[in-house]
This record gives sequence, structure tokens and C-alpha cells, in this order.
Amino acid sequence: MMTADFIRIHDVIDPDAATYGARGVRLARMAALGLPVPRGLLLARSFCDKIARDGAAAHFATELDDILAGLGDEVLLSLRAAPEKGEWGGPEALLNIGITNERLPALIERVGEAGAYTLYFRLIEGYGAAVEGLDPDDFETLVADQVKYHAVKSEGDLPLEAHKTLVEEALALYADEAGDPFPQSQREQLIHAMDALVRSWNGVSARILRQSYGAPEDAGLALIVQRMALGVGQGVCGAGLAHMVDERSGAPGLSGRFLPQAQGYDALMGLRTPHLITAAARESARQSGLSLEELLPDAPRALEAHYATISHGLGDAYGVEFTVENGALWVLDAVLSPRSARATVRIATDLVRIGAITREQALLRVEPRALIENLHRQIDPSAPRDVCGHGLPASPGAATGRVTFSPEEAIQLDAQGEAAILVRIETSPEDIRGMHSASGVLTVRGGMTSHAAVIARGLGLPCVVGAGDLRLDQKARAIVTQDGRSFSEGAIITVDGTRGEVLAGAPDMIAPELDGAFELLMSWADQVREIGVRANADTPQDARVARGFAVDGIGLCRTEHMFFHEDRINTMREMILADTVGDRRSALDRLLPMQRDDFVELFSIMRGLPVTIRLLDPPLHEFLPHGRDEMHDLAEAMDVPVTTIIERAKSLSEFNPMLGKRGVRLGITMPEIYDMQARAIFEAAAIVNTRNLEQVEPEIMIPLVSAAREVDVVKARVDEIAAQVMAEREVRLTYRLGIMVETPRAALRARDLAEGSHFFSFGTNDLTQMTYGLSRDDAGRFMRDYVNQGVFAEDPFHSLDVEGVGELLLIAARRGRQINPDLMLGLCGEHGGDPNSIHFCKLAGFDYVSCSPYRAPIARLAAAQATLLSREHTDLPQDDGA
Repeated sequence: MMTADFIRIHDVIDPDAATYGARGVRLARMAALGLPVPRGLLLARSFCDKIARDGAAAHFATELDDILAGLGDEVLLSLRAAPEKGEWGGPEALLNIGITNERLPALIERVGEAGAYTLYFRLIEGYGAAVEGLDPDDFETLVADQVKYHAVKSEGDLPLEAHKTLVEEALALYADEAGDPFPQSQREQLIHAMDALVRSWNGVSARILRQSYGAPEDAGLALIVQRMALGVGQGVCGAGLAHMVDERSGAPGLSGRFLPQAQGYDALMGLRTPHLITAAARESARQSGLSLEELLPDAPRALEAHYATISHGLGDAYGVEFTVENGALWVLDAVLSPRSARATVRIATDLVRIGAITREQALLRVEPRALIENLHRQIDPSAPRDVCGHGLPASPGAATGRVTFSPEEAIQLDAQGEAAILVRIETSPEDIRGMHSASGVLTVRGGMTSHAAVIARGLGLPCVVGAGDLRLDQKARAIVTQDGRSFSEGAIITVDGTRGEVLAGAPDMIAPELDGAFELLMSWADQVREIGVRANADTPQDARVARGFAVDGIGLCRTEHMFFHEDRINTMREMILADTVGDRRSALDRLLPMQRDDFVELFSIMRGLPVTIRLLDPPLHEFLPHGRDEMHDLAEAMDVPVTTIIERAKSLSEFNPMLGKRGVRLGITMPEIYDMQARAIFEAAAIVNTRNLEQVEPEIMIPLVSAAREVDVVKARVDEIAAQVMAEREVRLTYRLGIMVETPRAALRARDLAEGSHFFSFGTNDLTQMTYGLSRDDAGRFMRDYVNQGVFAEDPFHSLDVEGVGELLLIAARRGRQINPDLMLGLCGEHGGDPNSIHFCKLAGFDYVSCSPYRAPIARLAAAQATLLSREHTDLPQDDGA
């Protein structure tokens, strides 16, 4: 009689995983697909709850005989745990249930004497450990004694008499330790085995372990009873696991292992050296043992056919866990094929190609951050890792090079064709030239949005910041580790910006690969996403990289980075050190053509796509030299006393430059700077518009705004410059003027600011700093402790704080669009490349996000996922003060 507590595997197509477990669902679906799955029963969670309460015998006694009879006479049984999710773990399976002294002769006829006694011994051992709590090592000691006595290498080499002796000794050991003879009834063995697995599942240690894997406290268990497919016996017998895709690339290809004369767990646990699946693999590995293909020629084709059926039916790439019983191949389970991030993309696109899943499902299958492996060099997972320091994974990828402590040294090594790792306590804008020449960057201080992290991500440089367990010995010019190792200038190290580790030496690397599967997935993402993805690009080279990643435009061009080129920095410094407005204008006149040429190249590369140019933002002292030698060089170049340079640098220094004279405050107090930049933008646009069919419509962004009057003042001058250029060049230009929302006041006064703005671009790096009162450069020193102790759910500089900073974004967006319904909204902080932050921006109605060029593919995929997920989840914090 069948009840809801029991269903036959072959009688149901798609049972519920919460009721019958994930493995039970797979077996039922594979059976329904026509695969050779051994017959059996799925015992529901509700039945296991009854076992936990009353014992199996109280609920199973009346039905057990009929159930066992239905599986066939003289069959052996397996009992396996089936939690709702496989990753929750569970007690080990019990195999060969039903071997008794009385049934042993029939088993000998099927599998031979040695095989039958081996199976009997393993049943006694496994049953004794699970049901009676006996120590498996006591049984293994019996085996070791026989191996030693007969002077053989392993259990498989023992003579028949030794196997018989082992069974006799095991039965005696069981009786002595358990206090009762080993049960001689299949019914009794099965009942006690059920009790044991349920008891084990409900044990304290098991509860703690599965909760660590995310299982709820009340997670239940289902059980699976199946006819044993015997991998031990006459003819070709054994167990194995076959995979049909390459773990690293995802390309199709049969691989795996097979263990002759073995049960399933022997093959999976690698207790003996396995054989390979195909003859070609055996020849390549120069293995002496025959492959499964040579033992059973039709097996590889059968496994490939089973894989195709499983892939279509279950919608993923699965490995096939199988047993061969006297030449017959049985499918015991399907396990998700292990895969690298790169392989995940190939597998997803291949599944769409064969019709197993939809494009939308494929897009949701790939974790956006996993694309890092496709975009950057990575350390070979199989390579040994001599880790000598830890920090924050600020910019992904791995790079090996010689330790260098100054930008000039990095430039020199690059000119010599050698890779350099630029090592600094923390970087500053004047280090940018060296970062351009370095292969990787390492800083002792800093967080995920520190200067080094932001610039490295923009350049696609592997970078580790906040490596506090390393000490920079400036005098000895060496890095010193906690264990006392020293890496002097010129030593070879590797930075792994994906993991946040520093390694000694040069481990093997895996090159990035943007293959057809990657491009195909990206094209699907672009078709689905409803939010734009732009790139932060400060130079023409950045813009070329951005175009290569198919961005929708440039969302942030930080013009200050254009001034750090070697042929411009001294002119910039002359402008800063000028005593009069006239002298300042003279220096700016020399900078104008340089900046205009950059914009011409930038606009030409982007070919009509939007380009948002931020007017000068950082405080002027950041452009001045800090070291005494550099100050002497500048004084000599300007023909002024070095004391003049020193005094001027002191006068420009600020106690808190992040909140000092920077951004729009520069534009108002030194308007000639923004005048020059506006003229360079408009002249470049006029030049490009006369050359190209695609017309440039520059987007000019005013940084660090907090009051509407600031916008009015700058806007008036920008409009005036635009009118002058159009008159001078007899052209018509269109442009947009917007603000960078970085201060809480700007967000709160969005109604005022929207009147004179075409767009708001949220600079969430600074907005997060000001909202939290946190320095992004110093927060890395304690942020890990905050996250680990649950003070913050995540680093707010890494993933947008939707409750605090996010509420400011919503307030600004809603209030701004109340006044200006056409107001364009973008986000250009580092959060622009974070999938969770992108999802928030999609729900908030933003038009685009902007991130570093190398994070653009991640953002494109995340934007597509945000579109798909937003159809299900539309909840956002409410702006009560709108």
C-alpha cells in the first residue's frame, strides 16, 4: 500500500524537493527521462519525522514486506539521505543492506566468493558504525592485520581464505562491541539503518554543520531506498564518475574515472588508483590499467547519451555517477559538474544552444563578478601559492614583477621591458604616471575606494591595498613580512588582486580569454538590460578600452588626470603657483591646446556616444611635488627660489582637503580654470563635429555642488564660453550641464539644483564618506572588523548602503524629477560596477551607471540581471520627506 509518505521513483515525474529531497527529485526526473536508474522508493520528510518520533518499525512494519518484494527477490538495498539541498550534507549512505549468512550463497553465485565476502565485510563495518556507533578503525585494523599476515600490498590482493576470515572476525567484533549478533534479516537491517540515519541527521553536530552551510534550523530529511547496482561481481563491474565538459574552459569533452570491482563510494573517494574513461585519455596519461572504453567499448557513447538526456531534462551540465554491473551501466546520480568562472559562461551559452534553458535563464546563471576570470590574468588554481601578505582585493587579476618603490623606477623598468610592482604606503595623484607603467600595485594602507584602488581598477591593473601585515622599510628599501622575510627592491613578487594576497615569486598564470561564449552572453545582456552602462575614462587610452567593452558612453572623465602627463605637470604647477590672475591665465593658455587635443581624441574615439566631463575637482596642492628633490627640480624649471615653492605648497595645504577648497569651490574662486576647461571642451566638440557624421553633445559636470547658487554662477560662465566659441567658429553646439551629487545637502536640495541641471550624476564614493563620516582611505583599517562583527552587513564603499546613502539617492531622484521630469540620473562612483548597487539603481529609475572600463562587462551583465529580477522585486525604501 502506498501513502504520501512513500512514492516509487519510477511512478513520479517531478516530486517536491522539500518533501523528497534534492537527490530524490533528480532520480525521479532521470527515471522519467528513461535513464537506467535502479528501482526504489522515496521516503518523504514527513515519514522521517515519524521515524524520529517513534522509530521506523512502528510505521513501516506492515508495509515493509510488500515494498521489499516489489523490488525483487534476493536484491540488496542501499539507503541514502536526501536533504532538500545537497550542500547541506547528511549521513553517509549504507550499502548492501540484506546480506546475511543465509543469503550469502546466492550472492556468491552472482559476484563470486571474494566479492561476496568483501561486500559482507563492508556491510558489517558500515552498519556497525552507523547503527551501533562502532569504531571503523577497529575493522580497518582487521584488514591491515590480514594484509600484513599474507604479505600483500592491499585488501584487493588478499586470498579468498583471508576474505572469509575477515567476515568471521567482523561478525565477532560486532557481537562483542554491540552486545548482540549482527542481524540476519534484511527487514531488521533496513529498519535499524533508517533509525540510524535519521538519528544522525538530528544530532547536535550535524545541525551545527548544516546551519553553517545555510540550512534552516528545522531542515528536514528524506530517505531513498534503492535496489543495489553491484559494482563487484562477474564480468565487467565497477563504479565511476564521468564529466562531459572541461572544468576550466567549459568545452565539451568526456573525462572522469572508473574503478573496476568497486562500490560507488570507492570510486568517488579515490581509495584506490582509478582507471580512466577513454582509451585516448589512458594513452595520454600513460596509465597501465585498461580504460572503461577498452573494457566496455559502448560505455563512453552510453555516458555521452545519458549526459545529453540529463542536460536537456535537468537544464545544466551534470557529471554522471554510475555503476557497471556485469556489463550493464546504471545511473546512480547526477552531480553538478565542477566549473571555473570561465567555464560557467561557456556552459550557459551551450545549454541555450541545445534548448535546455532560455537566454534569460543563462543570464541569471552567471555571477557577474565571475567574469573577472575572463577579463584578467589569474594565478593557475593548481599552482603552489607562497603567500607572504594579505590585504584587500582592490582590483582583480594577478601580476608578477620586480618590487619598486617609486613611480620613476616603475617607468624605468617598463622602458627596459621589465614588469614592475609599484609598492607604496599609499598612492597620490603624482603616482599615476608610475601606475601607468607598472604591472601591479601594492599599498600598505587604503581601502576599496582609496586612490590606488580607484585608479588601478580604471587601468585594469591588479592591485592589493591595505596590506597591513606588511611593513615598508623605507631606509632599507624593502618589504618586511610578519614572519621576518624581506623583499628588497628588484625582488620578484606577485600581487593577486582577486584574492587580496601578496605572493613570493612568480606562480604560473592563466591568460584571460574573451571567447565567443563571452561575447554571446554579453550580446544577450545588452538586449535585455534597461539601464545604460558607461565607463569612467580619463584618457584616450581609457576610452579605447571602454569602446572595446561596448559601453554606452563615458559617464565620468576626470580631467585632472590629464594634467599629470610629464609634458604638462610643470605647466599646471606654474598655474597653481602664479601670483596674479594674469600669470595664471598665461599658464592656462598653454594648457588649453593640450586639454583640447585630449578632448578631440576622446570625442573621436567615442563617435557620438555621450561623454560626461567633470571639471577640475581635486585641491590644487595635490598637483604640487611633495619630496624636497622634486621641489628643487620644479624651482629650477621655474627659475624661482625653492623656498617659494615650499611656502606656496604650505599655503595651499589644508587640514581636511577632502572637504576643503576643491570641486566647484575652485571654479568659483578661480573661475579662469573652469573657463579654460569649458573652452577646451567646446572647441574640441566644434572640431570633431566638422569632421564626423556623429555629432558630439558634451555633458559638462560640476563637482561637489551643495547650493543652487554655485550652479548658477558656473552655468553662466559656461554658457558664455559656449556662445563665444560658437561665434568664433561659426558652428552650432548643443551641450548638457549637470552636477555631481556628492554632498548630502545636494541630495536634500535636489529641487533647487534640478532647475538649472540637465542631469544628476551621483558620486557615491564621496557621498558615502560624508554620509557615514568615514574616510575611504582609512576605513580599511577597521572595516573588516566591522563586517565580521556584524556592525555593517557589507563594506559601504564596496556595495551601496541602500538604507542610508540609497535613501539620499532616492530623495534626490524623486525631488529632482518633480521639478524636472526629464532629469537624467546616473551613478559614477565605484558602486557603478557592483551588481547589488546596479540592481538598486534599476529599481530607482536611474538611466545609467558608470564604472571603470574593465568592470563594464560585469556591469552590463548585472544590469541585465537587474532588469530580469526587477520584474519580480520592486520594493524600495520610501522617501517620507519628498
